[in-house]
Amino acid sequence: MELTPWFISLFTVIAVYFLDRWENKHIKSLFDWVPAILLAYIIPALISYLFNVDYSQAAIHNFSKDYFIPLAIIAVMSSLSLHQLKAIGWKPIVLFAGGSMFIAIFPVLLGLGFLTSDLVSETLINQEYWKGIPPIVGSWIGGSTSQLVLKELVECPENVFLSVLVMDNILVNIWTILMFQTIKKSNYLNKKFRITDLLMPDDIRSEKGKKLPPIFGFALILLAVVICNLLIESFVAKIVALSILGLLISNFIRNWNFKFALKLGGILIIIVMAVLGLKLQFATLGFNFYFLGFLSVWLVGHFIFMLLLAKVLNVNMAWVPIASMANVGGIATAPAVTAAYEKKWMPHAIVLAILSMATGTFWGMLTIWLLKNFLI
Repeated sequence: MELTPWFISLFTVIAVYFLDRWENKHIKSLFDWVPAILLAYIIPALISYLFNVDYSQAAIHNFSKDYFIPLAIIAVMSSLSLHQLKAIGWKPIVLFAGGSMFIAIFPVLLGLGFLTSDLVSETLINQEYWKGIPPIVGSWIGGSTSQLVLKELVECPENVFLSVLVMDNILVNIWTILMFQTIKKSNYLNKKFRITDLLMPDDIRSEKGKKLPPIFGFALILLAVVICNLLIESFVAKIVALSILGLLISNFIRNWNFKFALKLGGILIIIVMAVLGLKLQFATLGFNFYFLGFLSVWLVGHFIFMLLLAKVLNVNMAWVPIASMANVGGIATAPAVTAAYEKKWMPHAIVLAILSMATGTFWGMLTIWLLKNFLI
């Protein structure tokens, strides 16, 4: 077994992990625009390019698919507490789910509406950018873990995937700024849309009591992955089984360490991205402005749909940017945007973001099925 790809991946993970935590204003500003997941993907590709080597067929990729990705899935799923979810209330959850549904379905509907256009025939089909749509769905709803799983499921080419990552990063940064401004206008929007239900949600209590030591938590989820690898061959079936197992672990094991599970999931995502970066060849990289326009229309449509749904539900308009960022931005940006309106709602935003991480893969699977049956 060739060890060089392992050393490159290990170096990347350590470098990104510590750079992300370095309290330097220049480094911090770098990570504002180039997130850790993108940097972890680029560094191995850059090393491969500089030394003119190709690790796209290295054995580490099979190991990642068998262990790193499944471990990331079960870790993220085991960070969701159904007890905390109930405290948010049904209206914000329905609004959030509606936004997720729009993200999963809209690209197929838009593609059907422009079936004979260059966007569909040339960009999506001939250049295979349709394979970049499920990872975008995974990124916007489930975050990096879902994005990586859906990339594997749809077999997205590396050049398309990197283009998607770059365009996604640009849009999410712009979107975060827009949602910061939108949530500050919540009271104005409530008056404009005549919203009357402005009650505060229930408090989310922090988990108390002694937690399961991290070593036991890791041993349990590793055992679950090993057993699934022995019993299940299909990658899709394995992901579904581990997702269900993760929910069972987090909600039926007393004193489960939710914080550790979430942190472990984040580290595993960086590991997976570092391994995937070994497949990337810079010579194949392209940037498609038609596809960027497609993504922009998709994202704006998501927001408009959520505004209308919030009006139907008669729910505080502040939940629109909160739910949108829980989908598109994730666990870091959702509470930050929420704090601009009501700091007491920050835990609710975190729980919605975790719900997003737990459901993104399944929405992406729906998108793949719709694309293959109605568009491609």
